Amino acid sequence: MNKFAFIIHPIDVRADASRKYPAMRFLPVRAIESLIQKMSPSLVSHITGIQSITGAQAEGWLVACPLSPRQMVELPTEFVYEKILKAARIGAAQGAKIVGLGAFTSVAGDAGVTIAKRLEGEINVTTGNSYTIYTAVEGLLQAAQMMEIDVAKSQAVVIGATGSIGAVCAKMLANQVAGVSLVGRNREKLESLRAEIKSTAAGSSTPAEITVADNIPTALREADLVLTVSSSTDVLIYPADLKSGAIVCDAARPRDVSRQVAEERDDVLVIEGGVIEVPGEVEFNFDFGFPTKTAYACMSETMLLALEGTYEPYTLGRELSVERVENIGKIARKHGFKLSGFRSFERAIGAQEIERVRQNARRSSSASLC
Repeated sequence: MNKFAFIIHPIDVRADASRKYPAMRFLPVRAIESLIQKMSPSLVSHITGIQSITGAQAEGWLVACPLSPRQMVELPTEFVYEKILKAARIGAAQGAKIVGLGAFTSVAGDAGVTIAKRLEGEINVTTGNSYTIYTAVEGLLQAAQMMEIDVAKSQAVVIGATGSIGAVCAKMLANQVAGVSLVGRNREKLESLRAEIKSTAAGSSTPAEITVADNIPTALREADLVLTVSSSTDVLIYPADLKSGAIVCDAARPRDVSRQVAEERDDVLVIEGGVIEVPGEVEFNFDFGFPTKTAYACMSETMLLALEGTYEPYTLGRELSVERVENIGKIARKHGFKLSGFRSFERAIGAQEIERVRQNARRSSSASLC
C-alpha cells in the first residue's frame, strides 16, 4: 500500500478550532491563537479507499499543525518550522513516505525547501503547488467556455503573480489570452516576470500583451478572467472592483474574494481553485467542508505521488516550472483524478447557475450601452 501524509492547519481560526473545542467560538481570535500556539501537532484522521483507475491504491493521514495563517507568516520562522517538522514526523511514524504541506505550511519560510532538507532520510516533502496551478488554470478556462468568453481575445489578471503559484499561472495563461496583467507587491519582481514571459513568447504569432500593476481595483477594471493566488491574510477583491461577466478563480486560502461579491454581484462568477474528485471509495474521516470524495488540489498532488510511487520532493521552493505542472496534470489523468465541477463559497454550483450568471452579465452589459 502506498502511504502519504498531509499537514493541515486552521484557516478560519474560530470556526476550525471550535469544531474540536466548542467553547472557543466565544473567544476573540487572538486569544484562540495564543492557546493553539501552545499546542503540539496531532494526528487528525486516517484516509482510506483511494484507488486509481490503474488499480493502484493509497492510504494516508491528516496531521494538524496548530497555527493560524497569520501566525505562519508573523511568528519566528524557526518556531513555525519546528511545528511543521513535528507534524511531518507524525506522518512518517505512521509509515508515510511523502508528506504534503497544506495551505500556509507550504509558504512558510522558503516554501518547503528547508523542511525537506531537515526531513531528508525520514520522509519526502511536496507543497502540492504544481497540481494547484494546473487545476486553477484548467478550471478558469472551463468556466470561460461555459460563460461563452472568447479566451483568445480576453484580458486576464493574476493577483499574487510574483509568488511561486502565480508566476506559473501567468506563464500558462499568456499562451491562451490576449493580455495578462500581473499584480503583486514588489514592482521589481513584477517587471522581471513580465520580461521573462515576453522573452518566452517572442516567437509566438500572437503574443499576449503583458502589463504590471500594483493597484488591484485598477487592474480588475477590464478583466474578463481573474486568477488570484496571493498569500494575503486579508480580503483583496470587493464587489465594485469587477467587470460584469468576469470570472474569478480564487485559489488562495484564506480567500482573496470578499463574500460580498457573491451576495451583491449576480453578474460575476466566482469559483474556487483546485477542488478535485478523488477516485475510489474514499473516506477522509474528517470534515474540511467539501463533498464526499473530493479534496484540495495540493492534497491530491500528494496522493498522486503516492500512487505513482514517486517518493521525491516534487514541488518545492518558489521557482516552479510549467513543464512540471503539465506533467502532474498527465499523472492526474492517468489515475482518474479530475475537477469536481465548480464550487463557490463552500457550495456547489452547476451549469444552470452559471448560465444565470451569464444571462445577468449580458443584461447588465446591454443596459450599460443604453
